[in-house]
Amino acid sequence: MSVKELFQLDGRIALVTGGSRGLGLQMAEALGEMGCKVVITARKADELAEAEAHLRARGIEAKAIVSDLQQFDRIPSLVDEVLSAHGRVDVLVNNAGATWGAPAEEYPDEAWHKVMNLNVTAPFFLTREIGRRSMIPRKSGKIVNIASIAGLKGTPPGMNTIAYNTSKAAMINFTRTLATEWGRYGINVNAICPGFFPTKMAAGLLDKLGEQMIERTPLRRLGGDEDLKGALVYFASDASRHVTGQYLAIDGGVSAL
Repeated sequence: MSVKELFQLDGRIALVTGGSRGLGLQMAEALGEMGCKVVITARKADELAEAEAHLRARGIEAKAIVSDLQQFDRIPSLVDEVLSAHGRVDVLVNNAGATWGAPAEEYPDEAWHKVMNLNVTAPFFLTREIGRRSMIPRKSGKIVNIASIAGLKGTPPGMNTIAYNTSKAAMINFTRTLATEWGRYGINVNAICPGFFPTKMAAGLLDKLGEQMIERTPLRRLGGDEDLKGALVYFASDASRHVTGQYLAIDGGVSAL
């Protein structure tokens, strides 16, 4: 198999959560550009429809499914719809997430539960459902969890995001643990840890601390519209077939400090 063939994804079925905008849409583009049929899911129907049209305009076969992953009892029906349309899931990208800023001593209960439910519990329930209904029976699959460099360290002054950091650290160990359990089924489980990207979720923080973040980044830049694509295609393709339980920081060098 040539190197080009190792990275090709022709005909594979990918599900990207939180795929209507930002990093999720960037990754859906990458998978589609390499040949995947892409299913994107998110809460907001209008944003999802716009994203679906955007992908199709780029020649990507895309399907949008409105779903709120915090409604855990509806996760099986989401998987029903994907399997009904495509019969299987080859690549699962657990990207949907939330954050909330507040000092730890004042952190609201509802904020903690919201972040943990969407960032940890929902990905587990969805992954479990797809694993037992598609990947395990077929003894094949690629799972890419979107964690964060926030899961690798504490926060600089002004970033009071204890639930987000805790949830992303959990996703990294979820990746390691699932990789060891499901490796016998031929399923690869890896994680990407983005640094600071100018997304809607990070907008307020970047408005306040953006210049400081750039100054603290060895490459002196924030993440851009193409910067996750290569890593995602690597983890989703046969190029990483002997890699599992790993995480890759894409952060301009911040985590190396």
